[in-house]
Amino acid sequence: MIGQAEYLGGAPLNFAAHAHKLGHELFLISGVGDDERGHRALEVLRRSGISADFVPVLRGKPTGTAEVELGPDGKPMFRIIRPAAYEFARLTRPQMLAVAELQPDWIYFGTLFHTSKRALDATLQLLAKAPSAKRFYDVNLRDGSWNLATVEQLAAHAHVIKLSDSEAECLDASLSVDGDAGSVEHFCQRWSDQYNCKTICVTFGERGCGVYKDCAYTAVPGCRVEVADTVGAGDAFAAAFLHGLDQGWDARRCAAFANAVAALVASRPGAIPDWSVEEAQAMVEIAAKRR
Repeated sequence: MIGQAEYLGGAPLNFAAHAHKLGHELFLISGVGDDERGHRALEVLRRSGISADFVPVLRGKPTGTAEVELGPDGKPMFRIIRPAAYEFARLTRPQMLAVAELQPDWIYFGTLFHTSKRALDATLQLLAKAPSAKRFYDVNLRDGSWNLATVEQLAAHAHVIKLSDSEAECLDASLSVDGDAGSVEHFCQRWSDQYNCKTICVTFGERGCGVYKDCAYTAVPGCRVEVADTVGAGDAFAAAFLHGLDQGWDARRCAAFANAVAALVASRPGAIPDWSVEEAQAMVEIAAKRR
């Protein structure tokens, strides 16, 4: 909820919507309440082409909401309203088997859901059921909804980690000894070594991003746009970045495309506004000419 306006969102759903636009088949794992918002959310999912097979309606639990306050630069501050239905959603044994039969190429997860041991265990069980799937961890720290031990455990299961520069600074400080925190490149190298994760991407907002992949660090400038709000821009970046990795692109090309998609989303209200691949490619070309 941004001011008086309501938008369907949440990081995994935002990611799913943008990845779907890029041609991927998505199965969202979540939950909604047996209320007007929940039924409306399911209808939007069905119309958008994202499967709701693993999104149960949970009676007695409200559909999750987040109140978003925008700063003067369009950057959001989130207030997560809890309890919420998605916190109580669990895959049944037949659903776990169904996930295994799908043989997903990727499993995307964040931090917010994993505030309880039960939730974390459910995700670890899911990962165990699909051992061949690559894992994309979009850190997405929210005040009061994370702890370092959980972040470390999730990071240890990831093939790709994506986070913002402020999140990287926070985590680097949490793990530093005697003030040995360093540059973003140093952070990426350290986390890659510690968690055996070969690809780590740190976003810098309008300044672009840095990618540490296979022991090499690449910084890629961002794209200039007039910002409407930045809600969902990081999720769009994640979807575009994963798309590039899945296509076999190199780090610079993945980052440039992800920067463009994130900029398009930031230039339009809401977390999942309309945009096209052609617009993103044109923005990549414009940014390349400016360098």
